[in-house]
Amino acid sequence: MGAWHFWRGAWMNGNPGIMGPLSHGAWMASTVFDGARAFEGRAPDLDRHCERLIASAHTMQLQPVVTAEEILELAYDGIRRFAPGAELYIRPMFWAESGFVAPEPESTQFCLTLQETPIPQPTGMSVCLSRYRRPTPESAPTEAKASCLYPTSGQALREARQRGFDNAVMLDSLGNVAELSTANIWLVKDGVAITPAPNGTFLNGITKQRVANLLQEAGVRVEERRVTFADLLDADEAFSTGNYGKVMPIVKIEEREMQRGPVYDKARAYYWDWAANTPGV
Repeated sequence: MGAWHFWRGAWMNGNPGIMGPLSHGAWMASTVFDGARAFEGRAPDLDRHCERLIASAHTMQLQPVVTAEEILELAYDGIRRFAPGAELYIRPMFWAESGFVAPEPESTQFCLTLQETPIPQPTGMSVCLSRYRRPTPESAPTEAKASCLYPTSGQALREARQRGFDNAVMLDSLGNVAELSTANIWLVKDGVAITPAPNGTFLNGITKQRVANLLQEAGVRVEERRVTFADLLDADEAFSTGNYGKVMPIVKIEEREMQRGPVYDKARAYYWDWAANTPGV
């Protein structure tokens, strides 16, 4: 897949070395990032992803060296380096270059990556319950989109795949459903779209917020509340929202087979219609 990176004032392609063995971000995990999408000549909510990166940097005690507006303009410049309509994954990131355990904020570095990455087809995913759980806000930097949080997601995802599933349902410390290992999760019961209420253990996703607003505007009742795994098993339908795949159907939870449902179909259609009417790149 082709990729372009903005690093130290210039664009370069390939996979450049931007960290060394002494880089704090490499050995002490002071890295934060965000993920956005460009597809069909649009980059929906890209500005919000850039703003969230800045907030994540501050949470990790980093000192952003570019503004959200500057990242946005750089991303637009990067998108134009690809063929029109290319499906891209856009990942700006900050990390500290120096510091002993605690990062030195003034050493903060920035890199912006754009990579050709097709959006997965909505064929339907299978999910299982993971033994791994999301951390509490006092035990990890859960307010940030921080790289140090993702090894647990990777373990949950690998375990699920070893069991023959596509993704994993992760609980919070109290045993309630938090999200999937790679996306936010929704269930539908009696026509109501339900998603776990943000409680500080997982990110209240930008795509999740967008879909919630679109459903409500179309007259679909949306509830953010406590969700148990038993609720999922009893759901009429289920789906996920996230930057990587946007809106994707869930067709199997553990051993229970499900069909993609009408609320999922609406959510996906509403999102794509909305995205198609955002300003072009």
